[in-house]
Amino acid sequence: MRHSIRRGLLAASTVTATALVLAACSSSGSSTDGDADADSGDFEPLTEVSLQLQWLPQAQFAGYYVALDQGYFEEEGFDSVDILPSGGDIVPQDALVAGDVDFAIAWVPKVLGTLEATGVELTDIAQVFQRSGTMQVSWAEDGIESVADFEGKRIGSWGFGNEWEIFAAMAAEGLDSTTVSITTQDFSMNALLDRDVDAAQAMTYNEWAQILEVVDPETGELYQPEDFNVVSYEDTEGAMLQDAIWADTQRLADDPAYADAAVRFLKAVTKGWIFARDNPEEAAAITYDAAINAEAAFPVGPTHQLWQMNEVNKLIWAGGDFGLIDSTAWDQTVAGALSAVNQDGLELITAEPMDSAYSNEYIEQALAELEEEGVEVGGEYTPIDVTLTEGGQ
Repeated sequence: MRHSIRRGLLAASTVTATALVLAACSSSGSSTDGDADADSGDFEPLTEVSLQLQWLPQAQFAGYYVALDQGYFEEEGFDSVDILPSGGDIVPQDALVAGDVDFAIAWVPKVLGTLEATGVELTDIAQVFQRSGTMQVSWAEDGIESVADFEGKRIGSWGFGNEWEIFAAMAAEGLDSTTVSITTQDFSMNALLDRDVDAAQAMTYNEWAQILEVVDPETGELYQPEDFNVVSYEDTEGAMLQDAIWADTQRLADDPAYADAAVRFLKAVTKGWIFARDNPEEAAAITYDAAINAEAAFPVGPTHQLWQMNEVNKLIWAGGDFGLIDSTAWDQTVAGALSAVNQDGLELITAEPMDSAYSNEYIEQALAELEEEGVEVGGEYTPIDVTLTEGGQ
């Protein structure tokens, strides 16, 4: 179903969708398997939920903003959905643990660290990114062409768990991570441009574009990919699962209304990401408007948003159904976290997470219901050509 675009989505740091509650919301069939209360519909369906993002409004989160803009949450019985950005001041899984939000977007390894450190239980109910989008970028003339070249180097990272793939990749090759100097970089590529690091951390959909949007003072033209070497973690054994939708494990088990809402929420989100796959330009524009209306601290330009939308789609649409958690990729993420030792010789995690740390039950039910409604829930993305401009404008 296609709806007209509605602008002006965000006010301050929250997004609220207001519409009539669907009369049939309690009979959507979105109940957890084996839950008698949910099966009987003997509960009051939730019509208001909140989602904590892990960063500011950008196309990394396009599917959620699209679901709001296109009325998909309304179609699934929600009359209010708050999408809460973070400028780095809010840790999504912590907000979920505290009960401040109903769902959260966070990288799997970061949550694994939280689960071990605190003993709480959270469940990955949908794996949005199927591939790692992290890379280390260095100057071509410096000869850092693989993870094996990291030893003894100043490796840039944003910290807060973003460095885990660095050490997992090094551990997989038997390298000495204690020789690495992890240098905290800001959320730009200035550390590399200023040569404060030998290899800067970047996401395919964000910082990699940022540096290609900078004018080379020697040529007067934008930097080109051949000016740099890129180590993609997706090409290493250190690749880890990233953006996932997390829910409160105990609440899923105890509250049939919450379990029902989780399935309906995933249905709306799936439709949002399908729209973003099939309409990348429109989805990028919706997200750009969300960022502007939220008065984001680091707004990125419309061309940058389109690049980001193009690259994010590549990470999501790998050929299978949306959101399913691949056990092999999960096991690789856990194994990498268990084997990794940071620059101080400290382990990242010491034990495997509980079985409840992920479940395909809710996304499988959401996808099954969508298929019954005639929605194609799988597929691959056909990339578009995006020409970067100075500053991404």
